Amino acid sequence: MSASIQPPAETRFAEELAALAANDKAPRPENWSLSPQAVRQFILGSEGAALTHEWEGKKTKTVITRKYYGETALIERCVVTLLGHRGLMLVGEPGTAKSMLSELLAAAIAGDSKLVIQGTAGTTDDHIKYSWNYALLLAEGPSQRSLVPSPLHIAMQRGALARFEEITRCQPEIQDTLVSLLSDKALHIPELGDDSVLFARKGFNVIATANLRDRGVHEMSSALKRRFNFETVPPLADKKQEMELVKRQAEALLADSNIAVKCPDEVMEVLVTTFQDLRLGRTEEGTVIERPSTVMSTAEAVAVAHAAALDAHYFGKGTLEPEHLARQLLGTALKDNADDIKKLRHYVDVVVKARAAKSKAWDRFHQARKWIIR
Repeated sequence: MSASIQPPAETRFAEELAALAANDKAPRPENWSLSPQAVRQFILGSEGAALTHEWEGKKTKTVITRKYYGETALIERCVVTLLGHRGLMLVGEPGTAKSMLSELLAAAIAGDSKLVIQGTAGTTDDHIKYSWNYALLLAEGPSQRSLVPSPLHIAMQRGALARFEEITRCQPEIQDTLVSLLSDKALHIPELGDDSVLFARKGFNVIATANLRDRGVHEMSSALKRRFNFETVPPLADKKQEMELVKRQAEALLADSNIAVKCPDEVMEVLVTTFQDLRLGRTEEGTVIERPSTVMSTAEAVAVAHAAALDAHYFGKGTLEPEHLARQLLGTALKDNADDIKKLRHYVDVVVKARAAKSKAWDRFHQARKWIIR
């Protein structure tokens, strides 16, 4: 059987989770796979220190890699929120690793990040609570066998974490289905008679994400907001950290496809600097530029780096070059706003041209401007 395209975090980092569990001596809350301290270490890394443990019948040493680049205090606040009775709401612009952080927290705390509700305009309260196997329902009537539990329903049964992605994509009346569930920690199923109430086990909670920038989002009710602690996940401001993250994730994606491409630091710096300039509307030199309407996030930078590396592998010489970045940048920077081409042209003609006189990588990026400006 071929490997899945995107295994869940608990599969990708199974060895790290096993190493943390084996060395975790701190108290664990009920139904938590790791202690709060170990959850923090899983997300922020062990700074090169290796943990000794048994893995696949052998004693081995495992380094816990850093998976989130940001404030330690943010991670600690998230963990503390999930220890309490309020849900955790991660908000921010698209591409700021809200979903990744939600997945990592669920994998470390509950050992299962797959209990996910994806918020869309078509999400109904059945997706949040439960639905029915209608063949069994007609044959046997309402019963536990004919009930089809939602991911949140399963999380309540297990004392696990449910993830609600893009909650503000849902209509407000659908979002408010969560109000009573988060308040009472109980789910009423009147069709089942005596078995009509499911009480959540300890450890149950909800991690939701909300994108407050794109079209199609809906305002949350005050009642629902009070059931969550809000944490804003900011874009990465540190260029060195963003370069490390983009390079690591792009190389991991390439490794999954058994593709080896050299990614020189000077080329990755061109990519990350370009994204930071366009994201902030100001260059390192202090030049003010107009920001494009599209989101120039770290996640988009990873996508461009990956696509450019594939371009280098299949249509180049196996080394990532600035021209490969230029060929792949257009699909990210230009979406559906015609004015963005003017902004990008100004950036290339002014900022990139000025840097081209001082850097070979920027010069080659400028020479490839035909792929960016059409």
